[in-house]
Amino acid sequence: MNEAKLIACHECDLLQWETALSDGGTASCQRCGATLYRSLPATFDRALALTVAAAILFVVANCFPVVGLWVNGTLLNTTLFGAASSLYADGMWAIAGLVFVTTILMPSLNIAAVINLLLPLHMRGFPQKPEIVLRVLRHVAPWGMIEVLMLGLLVALVKLQHIATVVPGVAIWAFGAVMVLLAAAAVTFDPRDIWARIGNARNNGDVSHAVNANFTAATAARVGFCICHDCGLLSKPLAHAHSASCPRCDATLHLRKPDSLKRTWAFIVAAMILYIPAVLLPVMVTSTLFGAQSDTILSGVVYLWTTGSWLLAAIVFIASVVVPMLKILSLTYLAWSTQLCSPLIPRQRTRIYRTVEFVGRWSMLDIYVITILVALVQFGSVATIEAGPGAIAFGAVVVLTMFAALSFDPRLIWDAVELESE
Repeated sequence: MNEAKLIACHECDLLQWETALSDGGTASCQRCGATLYRSLPATFDRALALTVAAAILFVVANCFPVVGLWVNGTLLNTTLFGAASSLYADGMWAIAGLVFVTTILMPSLNIAAVINLLLPLHMRGFPQKPEIVLRVLRHVAPWGMIEVLMLGLLVALVKLQHIATVVPGVAIWAFGAVMVLLAAAAVTFDPRDIWARIGNARNNGDVSHAVNANFTAATAARVGFCICHDCGLLSKPLAHAHSASCPRCDATLHLRKPDSLKRTWAFIVAAMILYIPAVLLPVMVTSTLFGAQSDTILSGVVYLWTTGSWLLAAIVFIASVVVPMLKILSLTYLAWSTQLCSPLIPRQRTRIYRTVEFVGRWSMLDIYVITILVALVQFGSVATIEAGPGAIAFGAVVVLTMFAALSFDPRLIWDAVELESE
């Protein structure tokens, strides 16, 4: 009997035995190459300290101006919340809500969840309802986009310096520090260890003792096991139960994400339709004494290039034009090949999925640039900038492609490989 713990890969469902790692080591799936788990020092103090520091600076970042403009001896500035409020006041409530959620609400929930988990552990206690907090943390993490906001602020500063004297605010430095601190905290924080503590406290059974090592050549689904989407526990659902639930976190268990391909296709088709107006319609409308000028995403790239900001022009072009297009094409290819049960190049297709999931958030760059410009360039009849209809379509494309990536189940790619080998 093997006393090691049996785990299943979350991307290809292959059963494998967990092995001990040295500190800082990473275990990868032997079939698809996905990261299974990491070995971190058994202490939460560093992650807690970094997160508390990020929380303090996040409050500072939202209370002070992000950037200001000197115009005729007057300093015009705005906070991040004020910038979102400007969009809302102009009737762009959808974009305002998207900015608020991704830069204020989700990072706040992320920080609060980590502190809620780690502070009791630091005080030799145990957090209340940790399974709910960890579930919230897993869902909000992809939508916190402080690092994308920082790049958007940099692009906005370059554009604003051609209008008036730019004065970077306290908040821009605070947001930069928050970005670094949250990244460092994420590296040192291991939710898997907290899930293990929850399992030990509840005395959850381990399926590893019910199987032998020969099963590690099969997938979890083939031998009747389920991996929990929330906590990662491998368990065997009861045959007589109408809806199985995880014995550790009580989440509903599914062998595969319900209606994964149907939901993925729905989001992809919607993103395809909206991508056309997102590129063709103006994302900004600038009104001056000499008339109005409409700027699309591509004209914004041209403006950065002609003013000498070649690197930023390339970054904006990649993030706002190339990445959304490649995401749509890649997700279409993944959904189509999986729908046909193709067994070809499964490892490469899994890598494509992994890449799409990682780069999805960076397409929000232009939305943040527009937000800052709309908030600051309000000079009455002299010059004003407003968000155009293309911004709404573009924001919708970003959200829809992220939902499509989250809906797709990469294990379906490997199910075709299993059928081919039978």
